[in-house]
Amino acid sequence: QVRLVESGGGSVQTGGSLRLSCAVSGGSFGSYAMGWFRQAPTKERELGEFVACINWSGHKTYYSDSAQGRFTISRDNAKNTVYLQMNNLKPEDTAVYYCAQGGSSTTDFVQRPPGNLDAWGQGTLVTVSS
Repeated sequence: QVRLVESGGGSVQTGGSLRLSCAVSGGSFGSYAMGWFRQAPTKERELGEFVACINWSGHKTYYSDSAQGRFTISRDNAKNTVYLQMNNLKPEDTAVYYCAQGGSSTTDFVQRPPGNLDAWGQGTLVTVSS
């Protein structure tokens, strides 16, 4: 059974940076696309916002408009880990960030309804204060 565990969340001020990690155990990590979603504290999981995804090899990435230019997704298949480097954070980035696994390409990942992704982590909270 695949297990995803996020870490790296915390509290920062506007303009700060955080690096989230998602460690994956079980399954074939290097065969799957990985991505990040976020959910503001007052919203349900079904309304979670897509942030970024990366294909199985790490050579292709895709970002939401809000993440483009500030966030960078990467992966280390030798460590079964995907990362989200977040720079120039804003209060509106405050959310619980979840990693997810599904498909092999970024296209497949973003086209799937979030409920159809293969596995999810439990989330890590990011709080950005002004």
